[in-house]
Amino acid sequence: MDFRSARLAVLQLLGALAPTARPALLQWMRTTRDFDEFTQDNNDIMLKSIAEELRNYLPLETMLPSEHLALQKIKQHPEPTVHVDAFLYDEDFIDSLCEEGKMSRNYCMVCGSQQTAPLGFISHSFSLMELKFIYHHVLPDLSGKILVDVGSRLGTVLYGGYLYSSALQLYGVEMNEDFCQLQEMVIKKYQFTDRIKVLHADICTQGSLLQNADVIIMNNVFEYFLNEADQARAWEYINHNIRKQGSLLVTVPSLEESLSGLQTNIQLSTWIEEVPLNYDVYPEKDMDREALEQIHLYKIL
Repeated sequence: MDFRSARLAVLQLLGALAPTARPALLQWMRTTRDFDEFTQDNNDIMLKSIAEELRNYLPLETMLPSEHLALQKIKQHPEPTVHVDAFLYDEDFIDSLCEEGKMSRNYCMVCGSQQTAPLGFISHSFSLMELKFIYHHVLPDLSGKILVDVGSRLGTVLYGGYLYSSALQLYGVEMNEDFCQLQEMVIKKYQFTDRIKVLHADICTQGSLLQNADVIIMNNVFEYFLNEADQARAWEYINHNIRKQGSLLVTVPSLEESLSGLQTNIQLSTWIEEVPLNYDVYPEKDMDREALEQIHLYKIL
């Protein structure tokens, strides 16, 4: 059926509908998510396919036994907190897991009672919504540019950059060998090898890469994986090597929050200038404004 025939069929259906039922149908058409599978672009579908595949290789909490410090820090939160990877598990998926009894959004405050409170959720990956916001609304045209993702983990920033931008080269730097292997598997299967490269390395050995980068992305990169002394050392290294004037730094959370409580000599006012972001430009119905407001953009002075 071509467009003209489909349009006439829809109008005929509306014309045949009882007048009292027509407003309800029109309201449903305006607000339903049932059409999502027909309106998604191929890039969204590919990223969801990658997420589906990665779920088969990882436990539900998406944390590996080798991440000792991160697991310990999550347990030390004042209130019970779980890691749920935002790229692998969107809100709808979490709802379905809760319905199946595989996950809960709440914890019991008094064991055996009905007194409950919301669990805290932490993610070390950007969601699909956040990736689209970054590449469509935060960053400029990346044609000919080099992007570096510090702590690339599952590679979500790299896959998003490949599909949503024209970046010349996308580098992921990841210390955990298991995650590097997962990224390599995805890169080869989806034929991203021409523009994506993953380095199994400590970012503090990659000075030349940082110095030449046009865009650096850092999502919750050190707090859960390094002690405070090593965090301070890593930030000092970042500050020393990211000096290319006009290059861009995207962070979650803000630099001020990341550096608070750490003993460093970093002077933000002479290093970076924050670029205000418009968090209202994202058109999707399921926009999580609170998540988007954690994303900060800086320009190197």
